[in-house]
Amino acid sequence: FSTVLLDKGDSFSSGSKRIALIEVNGPITSARDIVKQIIKYREDDSVPAIVLRVDSPGGVVAPTQEIFDELRKTRDAGKIIVASMGSVASSGGYYIACAADSIMANPGTLTGSIGVIFELPNAAGLMEKLGIQWEVVKSGRHKDIGSPARSMTDEEVQLMQAVVDDVYNQFVDVVAQNQPLSRTQVIELADGRIYTGHQAQPLQLVDRLGTYEDAIAMAARMAGITEKPNIIQERAKTFIELLVENLDSRAGVRSSGIVEYRYR
Repeated sequence: FSTVLLDKGDSFSSGSKRIALIEVNGPITSARDIVKQIIKYREDDSVPAIVLRVDSPGGVVAPTQEIFDELRKTRDAGKIIVASMGSVASSGGYYIACAADSIMANPGTLTGSIGVIFELPNAAGLMEKLGIQWEVVKSGRHKDIGSPARSMTDEEVQLMQAVVDDVYNQFVDVVAQNQPLSRTQVIELADGRIYTGHQAQPLQLVDRLGTYEDAIAMAARMAGITEKPNIIQERAKTFIELLVENLDSRAGVRSSGIVEYRYR
């Protein structure tokens, strides 16, 4: 297959139908660029199908859900979506793959890991040894929940467990609604464990086993493309662009005082 690389904002016109490739690589910390690509291809009549190449261990909940929602809108708009799993497509990576018409994994792909984790450091003992006192002025008794200067109370643990349970149930619902599994069956599989693609396929967590090339061929067949399809893909970001984006993202999290919880 031939691939045409596009810069952001590039337009293309061709009488032939093309398959768009969207890659999700690494931890999911931001949805912005992926969502822009999804919307761009959804609105382009020359793109009847999208291959979502996932090589991600998961990531932050909200961006993962944003990507999933845009993929579902695109599928509902009549576009074919085939998810192609690379080395790892677990937790949030698996979550977004569930938006596809078909999920294809390699036999050795690591997938599954359906669950949610919230973790934070507790440095109270270290701070005591160093003679550091952490002074807090707060508007409510739970405003400093998760502070590294102290252990959480039993009540706070229960509050955070309720948050984790709620997001976990959202994850379970997504799998049950998009795979041929009942909610009870999903819960039996969704204890955080990982599966190989070979293990996941008979459990119906993935639909087929195959390579990236197989996923392209399947997307073409499902979209009714009879000739050899051309693949379009946005140009990959440079290292500097990725570094700046990551710094901006982390700064936003720190300034908001939000502690991340992740699909992992």
